[in-house]
Amino acid sequence: MKSGRLAVAALLIALVALFLFTDIGNLLTLENFKQQQAEIQQQVDAEPLLAASSYFLLYLLVAALSIPGAAAVTLIGGALFGLVKGVLLASFASIIGASLAFLMSRYLLRDFVEARFSNALEKINAGMRRDGIFYLFGLRLVPLFPFFVINLVMGLTRLPLGKFFWVSQLGMLPGTTVFVNAGLQISNVESVSGILSAEIIGSFALLGLFPLVARKILNLWQQQRVFKGYKKPTHFDTNMIVIGAGAAGLVTAYIAAASKARVMLIEREAMGGDCLNTGCVPSKALIRSARVMQDMRRAKDFGIQHSGAVTADFAAVMERVAQVIADIEPHDSIERYTELGVDCVRGSGTITSPWTVDVDGQSYSARNIVIATGGNPFVPKIPGLADCAYVTSDTLWKLDELPANLMVLGGGFIGCELAQAFQRLGSKVTIVEAGNRLLMAEDPDVAAAVMSRFEREGITLLTDHSAKHFDDGTAYLETGNGKSTQIRFDTVLVATGRIANTSSLGLDNIGLITNANGTVPVNEYLQTRYPNIYACGDVTGPFQLTHVAAHQAWYCAVNALFGSFKKFKADYRVIPRGVFTAPEIARVGLNEKEALAQKIAYETHVYGIDDLDRAIADGAAEGFVKVLTPPGKDTILGATIVGEHATEMLAEFTLAMRHGLGLRKILGTIHPYPTYSEANKFAAGLWQKAHLPKKLLSLAERYNSWRRGASG
Repeated sequence: MKSGRLAVAALLIALVALFLFTDIGNLLTLENFKQQQAEIQQQVDAEPLLAASSYFLLYLLVAALSIPGAAAVTLIGGALFGLVKGVLLASFASIIGASLAFLMSRYLLRDFVEARFSNALEKINAGMRRDGIFYLFGLRLVPLFPFFVINLVMGLTRLPLGKFFWVSQLGMLPGTTVFVNAGLQISNVESVSGILSAEIIGSFALLGLFPLVARKILNLWQQQRVFKGYKKPTHFDTNMIVIGAGAAGLVTAYIAAASKARVMLIEREAMGGDCLNTGCVPSKALIRSARVMQDMRRAKDFGIQHSGAVTADFAAVMERVAQVIADIEPHDSIERYTELGVDCVRGSGTITSPWTVDVDGQSYSARNIVIATGGNPFVPKIPGLADCAYVTSDTLWKLDELPANLMVLGGGFIGCELAQAFQRLGSKVTIVEAGNRLLMAEDPDVAAAVMSRFEREGITLLTDHSAKHFDDGTAYLETGNGKSTQIRFDTVLVATGRIANTSSLGLDNIGLITNANGTVPVNEYLQTRYPNIYACGDVTGPFQLTHVAAHQAWYCAVNALFGSFKKFKADYRVIPRGVFTAPEIARVGLNEKEALAQKIAYETHVYGIDDLDRAIADGAAEGFVKVLTPPGKDTILGATIVGEHATEMLAEFTLAMRHGLGLRKILGTIHPYPTYSEANKFAAGLWQKAHLPKKLLSLAERYNSWRRGASG
């Protein structure tokens, strides 16, 4: 394949050189033709078929090889063959040549470009699938855009050849006709540029905008079609109704109220949603207590002596968790949001039309509705599981006794965080994971670091194991190769993912179909199929993270309130995430697993935290900072940190990626000593070391050697 591309490239270079550096190229000039027009016309009249075929082939080659002169050749076609025949010859020769250029670009360059710029090209291809023919038609109509550039660029996309052919044919036809018609009076034409007056260019530009405007009108028409059969209220109770008062809903309501809109926030359970009541806040409080237990076990390592066994008062731990929730609760309370101008309504919201929501028998109307109902733990249908009185990340906070033997079903970040916390508090924990390792979304070396710590702390890891059924405190498991085993447990914690909370929203009332996992489909503006109904947070994805829910909420609020003037596409380019195990895991951007899957070329630069002074002093000398960059560049594709305070350290890489700062900028920033953040600088230093200018250093070495021996 490679040799074939080289052969084609060599042939193209030879043909282009033949045109540019021989008399063939000179024949394509307007001046040369005008000097020989009478003689050429005689030959055309004598052998019209041969002349037409020769002209067609010449034009085809000019277009295929992207050689300057197509405009002059079009004029010549009008002069020699007249309007109708000239248009037919020039039109079909140009489009066949353009299609050949399109195919050559695709054959020679597309794989190379996709391998290095797959992310950017995927977005372009998505746009081409949606609006490609409209953009191509518009570009073809406007003579300001060099057609040969359009041929080459379109060849890099996934646009089908057939669509490229007929859209280009139609788009180029008006311009071709203008040039052929001008060729009828070629003796009066002084230059190609003279044909395209400002009026003609302006007319083509307006014509080029027409398909894009038509596309917008079509989109608006399609959006309005979904409302067919529903009666729109003549006035609305509020500007916006937000269903769900978790992270996504709270931020949406806050921004809407700050924008002086009238907004209603509906919540059937506790304000603050999962994050405050059953997720982020209580889990981090539990992890903190568990860490204290672990530190006390390690007291001897720091020269501290204590007598007696260290035990956890589980009831007191859970009381502290409840107190932490209570201390943070005012931030998300009805009282606070009422003061901010939000109309908070308790009850279960059901959508009854694209503009109305029923709350326990009372109907409210709004110009826009935002679905922010979050998600629930997914519980697989395994025989006997329902009879085990299992717990999930939502219900384990009701435990009043520490389980002696805890089985955690699932090795994702929720399962891992809670498993380690309970092990440290005194449970005997077993993790059962169907995959061949924990934390399957992360790189293998990241998972290995966490698994090694878990095993040292006494957690039993049963990877490549699936639960087949449960019975009377026993879990019956099967390995990937079909072997059976069983384990005893007191409590099962189900941590096998989450599913969107949409079952009671009444989406069937308006024909809003959800995805297989219950999530609500939205476009890049977070609109559902109804342009006035939006969704954000766990209820739509793609990330089940509190800070992403808040990030999406801004787009929902602004697009819903001000989308008539300007809509914003949700931006997921720089999303940080953390796993609060010990060691912590923090990541932003790509990891190696994702880069390989997307065929993105990268270099890795890994700094071991076991070499970091602060980590050594803290007795936490384990983990690493791993940065991915494009080959030869300091641009940060992604960063993964494993170790103490990893989630705090990640902010520097997140900021750098968000604002286009490379590793050189991090390396040139003064970091206080001794801190964990120095590890980021040292990782940047490894990139610099790998890209030192060797020739320049060799010259510097010679210069310094000469200076040592010089007398002056």
